[in-house]
Amino acid sequence: MKLVRYADKSGNRLGVVKNDGVLDLHKHWPALSDDMLGLIQMWPDIASALPKLVADSAPDAALADVRLLAPVGRPGKVLAIGLNCADHIKETGQKTPPHQIWFTKAVTSVNAPFDPIELPMASEQVDYEAELVVIIGKRCKHVAKERAPEVVFGYCAGNDVSVRDWQLRTSQWVLGKSFDTHAPIGPWIVTPDEIGDPHTLDIRCLVNGEPRQSSNTRHLIFNVFDQIAHLSNAMTLEPGDVLFTGTPGGVGLAMNPPRWLKAGDRVRVEIERIGAIEGLMRPEAL
Repeated sequence: MKLVRYADKSGNRLGVVKNDGVLDLHKHWPALSDDMLGLIQMWPDIASALPKLVADSAPDAALADVRLLAPVGRPGKVLAIGLNCADHIKETGQKTPPHQIWFTKAVTSVNAPFDPIELPMASEQVDYEAELVVIIGKRCKHVAKERAPEVVFGYCAGNDVSVRDWQLRTSQWVLGKSFDTHAPIGPWIVTPDEIGDPHTLDIRCLVNGEPRQSSNTRHLIFNVFDQIAHLSNAMTLEPGDVLFTGTPGGVGLAMNPPRWLKAGDRVRVEIERIGAIEGLMRPEAL
């Protein structure tokens, strides 16, 4: 099931994608808020009724007629793992880390799946990173790897946009990863039953139609469930938390010379069984 957050003439809505349309969940559950966190909280009570609703109902709007929003607009946490694909590690000239390397992205970096992405005034070294994104569905702590699938609400495509000079000038990557609009996610949340094993998904990034990254999530060094187990030993994971799970090789930084994103570039991230997001690079406005 593809769960979407969108805007139409009546405001922000939550829905389910059916073919090329969207079913408005507020028509059936009026108490539902326009925040995905509300749907996650209600999920145990409504999940069993949704398949029949989708099968029996016609879409309320065409996807082409609505604006898709970030599936989780204001997550409590946005966490991302670094150096988690062998080919990306090799191209950066670094060693495989013995432990998971985590950093945060500011929640203000979250961006809608097809909205423009800002080229900041502070740097010209802006790069892309296609990644599988996990949305947490249950409050949890000290989760065993074997139980980690139970706390996953669903999956998205994401672009961990990176301002490389800011990222690499210190040992802490947070600022270089947290510029506004630099965490586009979407286009929707796909529930685990439609994904199956999240470690079998083809993933690509294209810039102006040119393939830059092409890999598969089976190449993650620490897989999705390793990541959840590790993080939950340190902190409580909560519904709506967003995890970026690692990017493959092919980033602009590693090219000779580096190929930074520029105004007018279109960056597209595609993930098998999820879909695609695409953003136009646009100079930051005052």
